[in-house]
Amino acid sequence: MKNLTLNALIIVTSMAAASGALAQDAAAGKTSFNKCLACHAIGEGAKNKVGPELNGIDGRKSGTAPDYNYSDANKNSGITWNEAQFKEYIKDPKAKIPGTKMAFAGIKNEKEINDLWAFISQYDKDGKTK
Repeated sequence: MKNLTLNALIIVTSMAAASGALAQDAAAGKTSFNKCLACHAIGEGAKNKVGPELNGIDGRKSGTAPDYNYSDANKNSGITWNEAQFKEYIKDPKAKIPGTKMAFAGIKNEKEINDLWAFISQYDKDGKTK
């Protein structure tokens, strides 16, 4: 009985640690977003740069940010941005959307990707945090 209780405690502790490791951290995502700042803006007053502004990306169709000149690949990708689509895209943008103008090698670290999504997905289409 003592071993069963100890084993159960180990399993519960391991599960808690694993879910904590996968937790999203918007503050860490803000730091990661520094990699994106040269080309993208987010928040109130964000404007298109080399890349489109990213306000309200969650639920937005690819290739539809106002006044941005997208590649045909982005406009015709059929993607509606959500967490899963973004996470796959940011690992290797050119693999996800062949022909995209986005010249970025991608982010491979899962925690960094989770944190980045937590940061950018908190902004609504007007650049206000949800």
